Amino acid sequence: MPIRNRRAAALPAKLSRSWLLINAAKEQDFAPGLASEADSVIFDLEASVPDDGKVAAREAVLRALNGGMTAWVRVSPSTSEHWEKDLAALSRAEGLRGVMLAETEHPEQVTYTAMRLRAGTPVIALIESALGVENATQIASAPGTFRLAFGTNDFRKDVGVSADPMALAYARARLVIASRVGGLPGAIDGPTAADADPQETAEACQVTASMGMTGKLSLNRAQVEHINTGLAPSADELNWARELIEAHEAGGSIGDGSYLPRLARAQKIASLADSYGLWNA
Repeated sequence: MPIRNRRAAALPAKLSRSWLLINAAKEQDFAPGLASEADSVIFDLEASVPDDGKVAAREAVLRALNGGMTAWVRVSPSTSEHWEKDLAALSRAEGLRGVMLAETEHPEQVTYTAMRLRAGTPVIALIESALGVENATQIASAPGTFRLAFGTNDFRKDVGVSADPMALAYARARLVIASRVGGLPGAIDGPTAADADPQETAEACQVTASMGMTGKLSLNRAQVEHINTGLAPSADELNWARELIEAHEAGGSIGDGSYLPRLARAQKIASLADSYGLWNA
């Protein structure tokens, strides 16, 4: 059985930038996805799999997770007949890292999902509707919620807005603020198109980062390295942080009231760079 990318496997999920969705009906894609540079991998039992393929996909995921693989799994919404079956199966999965709950609109949906899994299994609430966005703060504060994620495509269908960043700014901001209020890691943004080129992916990551989101879903493993780069500290930020920290350690003077906040920012950049393997690169 293939081994998960070692760097990604060692990275805490709260710091994951790229979240690669893999169709659970395509078992042949599991190993390449896990060997990729994706910080986190999600086997998708929901949108990718038609109703008549759910049983076979569920069995494939169980074989993988009980055969040495580790991954997250996107499960059907709690309003679906498949939700209970997904969770019953995953409660027996040894390699389950956590689940992503599709179409989350109410906080109790997350809590009920967590209660049906092994104690402590994290749940990412995927918010895909106007109601979910409006309830984001309560969802972020619900027992069991690990992070919030934004299902941009279904949200656009629900409210009738375009993909323009300005049209989605309110919803993104709500998830970012709700995550802060709930004490969660940064929110995860929706994916770019599966056929987006590196330039389009990089531009989408700029939007993600500018909104304060720290992760991004992906439908194509060729995009994950571009997402990792786009959501990591830049070379300029690394140089600035290194210079400030070195000056501080050498006994540099505090100067003005902005010094300590700048030092804290530099130390955060250094910590992230270390986690992502960038600090000594």
